[in-house]
Amino acid sequence: MALRLKKVIPIAILGSLVLVATLIKMNPPSTPQRNDFSGPQMSVEAVTVTPQDYRIRLESYGTIQPRTQSMLVAQVGGQIVSVNPNVRDGGFFEKGDILVSIDDRDYAADVRIAEASLADARQALAEAEARTNQAREDWARLGNNGEPSDLVLRVPQLEAARARVLSAESTLEKTKLDLQRTKIRAPFAGRVLRKFVDQGQVVSQNAQIAEIYATDVVEIRLPLRNRDLPFIDLPEAYRYSNAVENVGAAVEIESELAGDTTWQATLVRTEGAIDETARQLHVIAQIDNPFGSAGDGQIPLKIGQYVTARLAGNIVSDALVIPNTAIYQGTYVYIVEDGLLRRRDIDIAWQNDAEAVVAQGLEPNDQLVTTPLGQVTSGLRVSVIGEEPDQKSAAKRRGGPDGAGPVGANRGARQ
Repeated sequence: MALRLKKVIPIAILGSLVLVATLIKMNPPSTPQRNDFSGPQMSVEAVTVTPQDYRIRLESYGTIQPRTQSMLVAQVGGQIVSVNPNVRDGGFFEKGDILVSIDDRDYAADVRIAEASLADARQALAEAEARTNQAREDWARLGNNGEPSDLVLRVPQLEAARARVLSAESTLEKTKLDLQRTKIRAPFAGRVLRKFVDQGQVVSQNAQIAEIYATDVVEIRLPLRNRDLPFIDLPEAYRYSNAVENVGAAVEIESELAGDTTWQATLVRTEGAIDETARQLHVIAQIDNPFGSAGDGQIPLKIGQYVTARLAGNIVSDALVIPNTAIYQGTYVYIVEDGLLRRRDIDIAWQNDAEAVVAQGLEPNDQLVTTPLGQVTSGLRVSVIGEEPDQKSAAKRRGGPDGAGPVGANRGARQ
């Protein structure tokens, strides 16, 4: 009986397995199929990239500095007897104005003494000339033959008398010059930065009176980034043999201190060396007549005032200009191509705080995505906000779910 069971049980198990397999094959399990989602997964805003002539505008910063700045010093010593009321910190003056007067009585006396000395020297010269003429006549009257010697004619005494006249004239000229220098005059129209003396003070020769600067022109030293240099004309072609100086780009100057007031300047020269600290090239902008508009209610410029300069650069033809908000990590953008989101690596030729000029990576008529995107994958199906229905249908026919090519088919796209 046991032997029979051992033979029957395996046959029964094998038959059961065959039966189950037959039933599964005849009635296979059915799993519901999920339809592919063929619609867009997100909506984005996009703009068409269009070539345009674009004016590069560079931005820089600097401080107002005078082109002509001098230390006014006394060329003669003495007591200050009067000071021009405008000789105060910030005071204006015109060329030739008497700024400070020094007591001139001693110098006037020196002039009179020098005049007397000159008169004596001229008298001595006249006597020496008369003696020389008399000696020549005596030589001829005595019947001497030949030309008389210089000693006979008293030529050395005559030359000495002439030298004393020249010396007396120079002394008189110097004393008159010292007398004139007691009136310290303005060498140019300008403004006072600092005053160091006042009325009643006794000053010595070469004493500092005031620090002044000319108001006809002020300058701003502006650093330029190295990548901006190809996009601006620098005034470096000036030659002294030319009659006209090479003037560079126009510059607009503004300052927070002056509100909406702006000043027009021009680039006049470029420094001859790269700044060792910043490793940048500096250019000099010049403002003509910077205080001429002060009477119109505008705030006049101040020396040392911090200003913003906007320089007119070159015009780039057929430039592809895009907003900085559409650029990610400074190296790539997203475009919409055949209804799919594509990533494009770009090279930036120039960039400011708001927009960038693209050198490579974009083509005209590309649809640039301007919607800020997070972590997205290239190849994602998207729809453009505001796109007309017929445009959507055309995009679907070109690259819909049935006809869309692989994600990597776009040249230059990064998966």
